[in-house]
Amino acid sequence: MYDFITGEVLLIDKPIGWTSFDVVNKIRYACRAKKVGHAGTLDPMATGLLIICTGKKTKEINSYQDLDKEYVATLVLGATRPSIDMETEIDETFSVDGITEEKIRTAIQKFIGKIMQSPPAHSAIKVDGERAYNLARKGLKPKMREREVEIKAIELLKSDIPEVVIKINCAKGTYVRSLVRDIGKELGCGAYLKTLVRTKIGDFSVEKADSIDEFIDNCKQHIKNQDIRQE
Repeated sequence: MYDFITGEVLLIDKPIGWTSFDVVNKIRYACRAKKVGHAGTLDPMATGLLIICTGKKTKEINSYQDLDKEYVATLVLGATRPSIDMETEIDETFSVDGITEEKIRTAIQKFIGKIMQSPPAHSAIKVDGERAYNLARKGLKPKMREREVEIKAIELLKSDIPEVVIKINCAKGTYVRSLVRDIGKELGCGAYLKTLVRTKIGDFSVEKADSIDEFIDNCKQHIKNQDIRQE
């Protein structure tokens, strides 16, 4: 049973193509809650765990945002895209001759720890009062300020060049797309993000999350039962 007045902490498996705010708005409408917020944005092209808080639980959002995150990312070596993911077309290609699993392992190890990272131009960060992605989509090159982030672990899960799958454990504020871009630069062959799944936020796992459809169905049944009891 849900209690949307007191508040709920919901685990949602965000589908590809949805913004985090799309999920918030869908849940707000479905559960008739006035206060709904998410604890950490996921890019539209990414899938996976999104923590949604409702009612009085929205006061806890910051505590969830501060938790470490785990991602599984599929990289494609040998090409770049302006958005560093599948949103935009390939703009440059490079040879992957000489790229070995050993070189990939060596390259990713260089990014473990506290590093300086430049956010992607295609991001929601504001530059001179406007979202960076709006400027980038106009063909402009917004100046993105570097900032310190912490990557606690990177594990190579699969190497089938040009595709590479890695698992990343990082602190808040880390852009996986920027990490992918920088790994491509380190290898000298470029790289972009094919798929990204957020698998964990702190101890919360995507395996325990509901899909949007599952949540909506459960929520409708909950509201129906409430309406019956009130008759």
